Amino acid sequence: MTLPPLFEESASDDFTAGLNPGQKRAVEYRGPALLIVAGAGSGKTRVLTHRIASLIQSREAWPSQILAITFTNKAAAEMRERVEQLLGQASEGMWISTFHSACVRILRREAERFGYLKSFTIYDSADSRALIKRIIKGLDLDHLGLTPAGVASRISGLKNELTDVDAFARTANLSDPRDQAFLEVFRKYTQELNRAHAFDFDDLIGQVVYLFRSFPEIAALYQRRFRHILVDEYQDTNHAQYALIRELTRPVSPEVVAAAAFEYAPRDIAADGSIPGASLTVVGDSDQSIYAFRGADIRNIVEFEKDYPGAEVVLLEQNYRSTQNILSAANAVISNNFDRKEKKLWTAIGEGEKITGFTGYSGHDEARFIADEINELHNKGFGYRDMAVFYRTNAQTRALEEIFIREGIPYRVLGGTKFYERAEIKDAIAYLITVANPYDEYALRRILNAPKRGIGPMTEAQLSGFAEDQQVSFRDAMRRAGELGFGPKVRTAILNLSGILDHATSMALSGEVVDDDRDDLNPDPAAAPPAQDANVKVTPVSDILDYLMKQTGYLELLRNSKDPQDEARAENIDELLAVTKEFSRNNPTGTLVDFLTEVSLVAAADDLDSTSGTVSLMTLHTAKGLEYRAVFITGVEEGLLPHQMSADEAGGPSEERRLFYVGITRAREKLYLSLAMTRSQYGEVSVAMPSRFLQEIPADLIAWRQSPGMVTSRGGTQPRALNAQRGGQGSGFGGSNSYARRSTEPTSSVGFGAGGGSSAAVSEPASGNMRSSLDKWREAKKARAAAARGELPGESSTASLFPNTITGQVRDNGDLELQRGDRIRHTDFGEGRVDDVTGVGTKRIAHVTFDQVGNKKLLIKIAPIEKLDDSETE
Repeated sequence: MTLPPLFEESASDDFTAGLNPGQKRAVEYRGPALLIVAGAGSGKTRVLTHRIASLIQSREAWPSQILAITFTNKAAAEMRERVEQLLGQASEGMWISTFHSACVRILRREAERFGYLKSFTIYDSADSRALIKRIIKGLDLDHLGLTPAGVASRISGLKNELTDVDAFARTANLSDPRDQAFLEVFRKYTQELNRAHAFDFDDLIGQVVYLFRSFPEIAALYQRRFRHILVDEYQDTNHAQYALIRELTRPVSPEVVAAAAFEYAPRDIAADGSIPGASLTVVGDSDQSIYAFRGADIRNIVEFEKDYPGAEVVLLEQNYRSTQNILSAANAVISNNFDRKEKKLWTAIGEGEKITGFTGYSGHDEARFIADEINELHNKGFGYRDMAVFYRTNAQTRALEEIFIREGIPYRVLGGTKFYERAEIKDAIAYLITVANPYDEYALRRILNAPKRGIGPMTEAQLSGFAEDQQVSFRDAMRRAGELGFGPKVRTAILNLSGILDHATSMALSGEVVDDDRDDLNPDPAAAPPAQDANVKVTPVSDILDYLMKQTGYLELLRNSKDPQDEARAENIDELLAVTKEFSRNNPTGTLVDFLTEVSLVAAADDLDSTSGTVSLMTLHTAKGLEYRAVFITGVEEGLLPHQMSADEAGGPSEERRLFYVGITRAREKLYLSLAMTRSQYGEVSVAMPSRFLQEIPADLIAWRQSPGMVTSRGGTQPRALNAQRGGQGSGFGGSNSYARRSTEPTSSVGFGAGGGSSAAVSEPASGNMRSSLDKWREAKKARAAAARGELPGESSTASLFPNTITGQVRDNGDLELQRGDRIRHTDFGEGRVDDVTGVGTKRIAHVTFDQVGNKKLLIKIAPIEKLDDSETE
């Protein structure tokens, strides 16, 4: 067989040049199974793309025989672009996509074999929850405590385990009314999806597995087509994804080969008449498996060598992203997990700066520190987009956002309402779905009265009942609205909408290219591609959407509204129109179904815009796969990281440690770890303990600082040096010194966290007026900068300005009993009288009137106070 000229052009390229030994070994390996254990920042994408290029360049595989799977559209696009840069046109024909995209592509071809339209609808999580909510209400099961989110999560978990409703019914405890109710909802949900010719996201993979197992001849098409399968982020695969890979790499039996209605290339057939399984390459890192809550099964990568005996294993340990101090911290933390393949990340970049640790009294102190550091980094040339703040839970953003707004720091919270989740966009998409799939009753019901046209719930119920009685679709029932006895206004509204949808459907069908010849599954890419009619012209999706928005009056209503938010909604519709036009420019033969498929597969991570000039705020789970010059990991406390819920889950603490490891390894140059001594949650202040993970980082890797803040009765902060010695004098504002001038005498420090040490106290002259914590904090920062410039003799670090409070101990007044009338002495506020004690246990709060600074509320457990006896109060 003669190879096309485009292969000859790249024949001299060396795709192993510049690779380190481990990377080169991974690119050059040839065999049935390869596991690449790729540490964070070790260049795994480069290895994958060079391996693909090497296979094609060496003529061991045609582009069409390669399937590369990633988890996000963004990662797939990056991989596709890199391969194109290496090979040019020689890369055409490869499947580089996400799991879901690849499965949708297969299902669009094969759906009619098991009773579905090729234009089936894909329900996102919001659509699924809305449908489940309607089912729960319709079955009157609210009283059993079933929630749409809870039911949707449970159904998703079952589907990820390839458990359908019938399989669940065989194992369910039907004596439990909740299980019985769930089964009823699950069954109805499955029926509704089938009736609407719709799949939810979990179905996309599971249905392909069922398809392959039910129709071996169809499975053989793809098993014979893909001879090299490469899977990225293998540690994040769930059972359904694992099963899909197993099916695709399964050998084709001689019986199936003999009975096949298509021809096989002779070189593919073994001596026994079978076709060997495809070569499988998986890339992953068990240390970065953090999605167990979404069904990811770490056993898939840990037990890979059991699943594929004789598999080659290559470790990639050289990191090209972070400094060695950051990597050493990551190595130290993750080494405490035991069910892992041992590896040590290293870099040739250099040691880099120490990690900065910060202990604040409160979450607001922590947020203030982060804001000031971001401003300082920005002044040093860091772009806002080069910095990110990570947290374990979304609830932690409130204090950060308040401070950032006050400071004018541009930021964005990733994970908010996304473009395609906005109500007006979902309405517009629902219009397009009803055009592509007339059986999707859910989409049709959504736009039945959007915009308002006088079709209320009673009318909707009558249409639904008529459709059920007559055994017709909801769309057909609308066409027959004249038979239902509606008033003239309602009847006209229904028929007008039906006519608009029918006309839009005819627009979409005119000139639509039907892909039913399966020519792209031909194993010989040298064969001529199927001829296409040059006169076929697909109606642009933008024309269909524009027609729908104008004819229904949806856009005009928004533009004429006096509600200022409707103006923004109209702009969003205009933006969607722009998206459809761009789609048509990029895909001249792209149909409405193609567009809806692309929209439905937009993943959360694909919304990240690295070009925007804002600081990114996100959860640690969202941070996976990203990197920044400077990273702040906040709330490194017991109960947050590791999260308190992980204690009750098998392997939970280990996964939380992997989550922390992922956060650490996102940082390239600077890493900040921060925590607070107290946290305000659900209206209550509680003591926060330092995370056990801090104890796992060698003390010499972190330079600790501490907050000069103290909670006031108004919930703000006042400056103080936490637990610093005062030369034996009593402290307090007005009478004695408490902050800002530096003393060179070493002092001890009652600590909070890990890594102890001594430091110098911070004090200031007596003053009649208290300055704000912000002013004093900034003074301290200026003093640090001056010390770094050598302007203060004998000081070469910030240790003397910020006492190290990380010693693994927390001040604990747990046995201190206070009652009304007691006299106490506070390290900073001086003496005062207890007016009241509220709360119980660790949340006891003393309400105190101090002689010099007035009323304060103190958390008794950790406040720097002592009770005075009678002799001291005389």
